Amino acid sequence: MRDVVEIGLGKTAQRGYHLDDIAIVPSRRTRDVDDVSTEWRVDAYPFKIPCVAHPSDSTMSPESAVALGRLGGLGVLNAEGLWTRYEDPSKILEELASLDEDADATKRLQEVYSEPIKPELIAERVKTIRDGGVTVAVRVSPQHTLALAPVVLDAGVDLLVIQGTLVSAEHVSTTDEPLNLKEFIADLDLPVIVGGCTDYKTALHLMRTGAAGVIVGVGADEWSTTDTVLGIRVPMATAIADAAAARRDYLDETGGRYVHLIADGGISTSGDIAKAIGCGADAVMLGEPLSLAEGAPAGGAWWHSSASHPSLPRGGFCIAGEPDGTLEELLFGPADRADGQLNLFGGLRRAMAKCGYRDVKEFQKVALVLDK
Repeated sequence: MRDVVEIGLGKTAQRGYHLDDIAIVPSRRTRDVDDVSTEWRVDAYPFKIPCVAHPSDSTMSPESAVALGRLGGLGVLNAEGLWTRYEDPSKILEELASLDEDADATKRLQEVYSEPIKPELIAERVKTIRDGGVTVAVRVSPQHTLALAPVVLDAGVDLLVIQGTLVSAEHVSTTDEPLNLKEFIADLDLPVIVGGCTDYKTALHLMRTGAAGVIVGVGADEWSTTDTVLGIRVPMATAIADAAAARRDYLDETGGRYVHLIADGGISTSGDIAKAIGCGADAVMLGEPLSLAEGAPAGGAWWHSSASHPSLPRGGFCIAGEPDGTLEELLFGPADRADGQLNLFGGLRRAMAKCGYRDVKEFQKVALVLDK
């Protein structure tokens, strides 16, 4: 049982742990790094590395989604982003990259995202990704799924990502017809990834909708303001471990149906990736780290998908600075610094080898220790 702390008379809180609070414990065995595999798959779609891109316009254009796909990851394009609102958003992205990190940046984000979404552009962007020969994944928000999903599906995607700050399988509304995830997913013939969620019960309920994957976390990093604006923050190590426990119970419940867990939040180094998988994730969703790649759409600027919300933005705007290297160098090295921000998946492979595990699913069994 997790520690429960009394924070006042009649009110308790469960203790949670961030990825920085834990460390990986090597086993009695080590393994040659060349014998380690970081491959994983969602349904019929295999990937060389457990990397899913956060669907922010700062990192994901149709071209960068193709580039990531060719390197073995999964790029996710935002169907509600700039690429589906403007025929050519490159000048807007250049302008955003030149902004200062202040309140005016948030206001400008709200302005550029007020342009209506154009369905014909969704189809055009999907075609660009498909022509690139990679798995096509597109994100829609829960609020706009019923309106946009038909357009996205008609365009011919391989994976549909339904992602909000928090997503539940039981949304209650007295004003609008809520999205019934279970019925919606049952009517589709393609895999659906849903999230985010932060606790055992929600993860289990999302698995019961028939989702192929569940996003764990609210994308919180140093630029996220979900905690400041909504008061919501669940440490990632605990959130992943709880979702992994839900998956174990769901496996027993269904007789073996496996749902992939994608950790989203607080992951910026190869060590973070290793610890997230050690807690039970199958893959990680990367945002800000990918903004540091040469040729990133926003030239090193970074913002969350929710940072442009018209009435309640939840995310700061940052300029990450000069590129750290090409996308390939970010993912596979070589690294010329020892901070864990380059050669992200080479670092994961090395951690798996040092602990003696041959693949991602095995590595989920690694021992962990609290070091703070």
